[in-house]
Amino acid sequence: MNSWLESLWKTLSGVLDPHGPATQSAASSYAPGDYSVHFFLQLAVILLACKVVGWLGKKMLAQPQVVGEMIAGVVLGPSLLGLVFPDLQGAIFPKETKSVLYAGAQLGVGLYMFLVGTTLRLDHFRTKAKSASFVSMAGIAAPFAIAVVITPMLLGVPDLFAPGMSQGNATLFLGACIALTAFPMLARIINERGLANSSLGTLSLTAGAFDDACSWCVLAIVLATFGGGAGVAILAIGGGLLWAAFVIFAGPRILAPLAAKVERDGELNMPMFAFVMIAFCISACFMDVIGIHAIFGGFIMGAVMPRGLLTQEIKRKLEPVTVVLLLPMFFTYSGLNTRMDMVNSPSLLLIALGILAASVLAKGGACYLAARLSGEDNRTALGIGALMNSRGLMELIIINIGLQKGIIGPTLFSMLVLMAIVTTMMASPLFELFYGRKGRETGELEALSPSLARPA
Repeated sequence: MNSWLESLWKTLSGVLDPHGPATQSAASSYAPGDYSVHFFLQLAVILLACKVVGWLGKKMLAQPQVVGEMIAGVVLGPSLLGLVFPDLQGAIFPKETKSVLYAGAQLGVGLYMFLVGTTLRLDHFRTKAKSASFVSMAGIAAPFAIAVVITPMLLGVPDLFAPGMSQGNATLFLGACIALTAFPMLARIINERGLANSSLGTLSLTAGAFDDACSWCVLAIVLATFGGGAGVAILAIGGGLLWAAFVIFAGPRILAPLAAKVERDGELNMPMFAFVMIAFCISACFMDVIGIHAIFGGFIMGAVMPRGLLTQEIKRKLEPVTVVLLLPMFFTYSGLNTRMDMVNSPSLLLIALGILAASVLAKGGACYLAARLSGEDNRTALGIGALMNSRGLMELIIINIGLQKGIIGPTLFSMLVLMAIVTTMMASPLFELFYGRKGRETGELEALSPSLARPA
């Protein structure tokens, strides 16, 4: 009996160990079943952390759930869990399994942006095209102007950029980081705050999408000149424009018969739903292959879906599992690679605060001025500036690429993580202060749900 219990305990204690055959680099490797065990365990831990941190953020800081999900990723990474319980963090999130988690994260955010695309109000976009253009251009021009000013100073600080990094490449990369808007996070905030059907929401989302696409194109140029070759930039920019043009002009015609059949049948049946998912996967895959990002492929495909019963059925079938189960993986994945203990001296902290201030001024301030100059009232312009200043995990993605490619060092990476978190946490409170409360009092916006309202 004792031998059975000992055997059972030994089996249970090694349940998270790799069970594959021995390899040259390790005593054993991960078998397919090991990846499955870790994936479901990781997903359960992520969902629990997101709900707990999200609840605390709502109750204590009046932050939307999406900000809690972002912070939960940092909590689960080396900055907190890995610092306090390194063995536990390593057992739950071994580096060998992160590729599986990454794929799930891309599926979640891609589907979510596909859903966001189906809710895009094209009529609002047409009426706000002038404002959106001004805001987009300002949201790109001002950050790069700021980057031109501060990059030479940062290059003089050891270990922020890679040794031998040219001033031009460093400026382009930093400008892209400052110019980013948290496109998926902006979409989530817009939905949670009752802005999905408002002209302000459409304007902000459209301008954010354009700014993010430009930032990714700039990153492609930096990677090309940093050693990837000119083909990287040509494929990203040229391929992205060609695919967007094809989807925008040919997509509605191809999808029109599908929408008509759904209207006749009164439902979106399984074969037709499979066709929609095939279209989404092709678009997301193409954008990933050319070096932009899968989320833009999903968003564009969603934006051209014929409105009506088709989009209503897509939302009914996809939204619950996407928002509750899949999306938190995206808002957690990058946090697993984040180290918040790298800014460990007064001088480095001062530099980090300077980057934060410059980023807020360049993005939020410039978008506010552009909105005012294009004819928006002061309250609307302030709301736009607050939303566009949010950077979120899109920032974490691009700076992770910069770190992996050797463009920036761990210290600058940590400074930019700090900037991403602070600007994201600023977005909702500032929006509510400048626009949201008054908008709900006058009936312009939907009532804020009790879970998001600031506690008395």
